[in-house]
Amino acid sequence: MLALLSFIGFTLLVAGIAYYKTRNAHLTSSSEGYFLGGRSMTGLYIGGSMLLMNLSTEHLVGLNGLSFRTGFIVMAWEVMAALTIVLFAIYFLPKYLKLGISTIPEYLERRFDKNTLLITSILFLAMYVISLLPIVLYTGAIALESLFQVSHVFNVDKTTALWIMVWGVGGLGAIYAIFGGIKAIAIADTVNGAGLIIGGLLVTVFALLYVGDGNAWAGLTEVYQAHPDKFNSIGDEDSLVPFSTLFTGLIVSNMFFWCTNQSIVQKSLGAKNLAEGQKGVMLCAFFKLIIPSIIILPGIIAFHILSGEIDNPDNAYPVLVHMVLPEFLVGFFAAVVVGAVFSTFSGGLNSSVTLFTVNIYKDRINKNATEAQTVKVGKYLGIALALATMIIAPLVANAPDGLFYLIQQLQGIFNAPILSVVLVGLMTKRVPPIAAKLGLLFGMSAYLICNVVLDLNIHFFHLVGILFVANIVFMLTIGYFFPGKPYEEVYTEQVDISPWRFATPTACLIVLGAISMYVYLAQGAPSYVIIGYYIFAAVFLTFIIYKFSKAWLAGKTQPINA
Repeated sequence: MLALLSFIGFTLLVAGIAYYKTRNAHLTSSSEGYFLGGRSMTGLYIGGSMLLMNLSTEHLVGLNGLSFRTGFIVMAWEVMAALTIVLFAIYFLPKYLKLGISTIPEYLERRFDKNTLLITSILFLAMYVISLLPIVLYTGAIALESLFQVSHVFNVDKTTALWIMVWGVGGLGAIYAIFGGIKAIAIADTVNGAGLIIGGLLVTVFALLYVGDGNAWAGLTEVYQAHPDKFNSIGDEDSLVPFSTLFTGLIVSNMFFWCTNQSIVQKSLGAKNLAEGQKGVMLCAFFKLIIPSIIILPGIIAFHILSGEIDNPDNAYPVLVHMVLPEFLVGFFAAVVVGAVFSTFSGGLNSSVTLFTVNIYKDRINKNATEAQTVKVGKYLGIALALATMIIAPLVANAPDGLFYLIQQLQGIFNAPILSVVLVGLMTKRVPPIAAKLGLLFGMSAYLICNVVLDLNIHFFHLVGILFVANIVFMLTIGYFFPGKPYEEVYTEQVDISPWRFATPTACLIVLGAISMYVYLAQGAPSYVIIGYYIFAAVFLTFIIYKFSKAWLAGKTQPINA
C-alpha cells in the first residue's frame, strides 16, 4: 500500500508541476510553440530534459544488465557521451541556433536540398520506431513487473502482464507528447530527472548497505575485493566493448546521438539564447559523469549479491531494486522509472511528429497548411506512431547481447551516414547535394551488407568507425570532382547567439573529469601513462583557472550573458 501511495503521489506531483508551468503559455496552438516551446527554454529545463530523454529504462535495465556481465568497461558510453556533449555545446549548438532551425533535416535542406531533407527525415522516423521507442517501453515494462509484480496482481502470466504495462505506460506517455508539447515534456523531464538521480543513488546506497550490513563503505569494499575485474574500465579486444572502440565507432555513435539526433538536439533548439542553451548542455554533460554510479555500479552489486546467477541479466537491476529498497521508496522509484519511460517515449514521439509535420507534411503535402492544421496533423501522427510502437515493443524480448547493445547495433544503420553528412555540410562549402544523398544511401547499405550479409569478423563499432571515414571520403571525392555552388550561413537573429562566458572553462573541467575516471579505473595501466596524465591535469587546471579568471574579469567590465 505504501508503495502504491508513493507511486501515485510522485506521479501526480510531476503532472501538476508540468500543468502549472504551462497553463497560461498557449504553446500548443502554434507549431513553434508546440515543437520548440516558443524558443523560451532556459538552461535548467534544457539540461534536465536532455538528460532524461537519454537516461531511461534502457539504461537502468540495459546498462546495468551489461555491467552485471562485463563490469565497468560499459561506462565507455557514458564517459564518451560527456565529451561529445561538450563538443555539441561548443561547436554544433552555436551553428544550429545561428541558423534558427527546428530540425536537423531542415539544416540539411538549407545546406543541400529538399530531397536530402526528405531522406534524413524518413531515416530518423525509422530509427525511432525500430530501434528506440519499442525498447524503451519494453524495458520499462520489465522494471515495473519486477517492482510491482503486476502478473500476480492481475493473476496473468508475465507475457500478458508485459503487454498490459506496455500499453498502459505507452498510452500515458503518448498523452504527454501529443497534448502537452515539448515545453510540458521538458518541465516534467526536469522533475523526473531530479527524482531519477535521487532514486538511482538511493538504490546504489541501499544495495551497498545491504552488502555491508549497514555500512555502505564496507559493502563497496567487499564488492570490489570479491570482483576486482569488474572494476576495470579497459576492455580487451575480445570483450563486449574493447577499449580501442572508444576511438572508432563509439565516438561516432556518441557524436551522432548528442550532436545530430533530433530527439536530443530538439531540446536545445528551443533555447531562449545560446548562453542558456550552453548552460543546459553543460549541466547534462556534468551529470553524465556521475551517472555510472546509478546505471553501472548497481549491476556489479547485483552480480555479487546474486552470485552471478540469473536467467536474464536484463532482470538484474529490477530484482536488486525490489530486494534492497524499503516499501515506501519502491513506489517512489517506480514513479521515477515510469517518468523516465515517459520522457524518452514522449520525447521521441514529439521529435518524430516534428520531423514529419515540419519537413514532410508542410513542405511536401500541404504547403498552405495553417498553424492549427499542422499541429492537428502532428497529433494524429503521434497517436498512430504510439500505437505502432506499443505493438512492436514486446517483440524485442531476449536480445542475445542485451537490450542496450541491441539499440547500439540497430542505430549503427543510421548514425554514421547521418553524422557524416551533417559534418561535411558544416565543414565544407562546395560539396554538392548529390554527394549528401549518395552518402546517406552508401552508408546505410554498406553497414547492412557488412554486418548482415557478409557477417565480417569485426566489432560493429569498428565497422561504424571505418564506414564513417569511408563515407566522408566518398562525399569529399564527389565534391572535389563535381563542386557545387558555395554555401553561406545566414544568421536569422531568432535568438541571441552570444556565448556563455564560462562555456570554455566548464568544458575543460568536464573533459578533465572524464579522463580522470578512466585513469582511476584503468587497472594495469603503465606508470608512465599515470605520470603523464597528472602532468597533463596540472597544465589543464592552470588553463581552466586562467580562463575562469579572464571570463570573470570580462564580466566585471562589460555586459555578458552570465
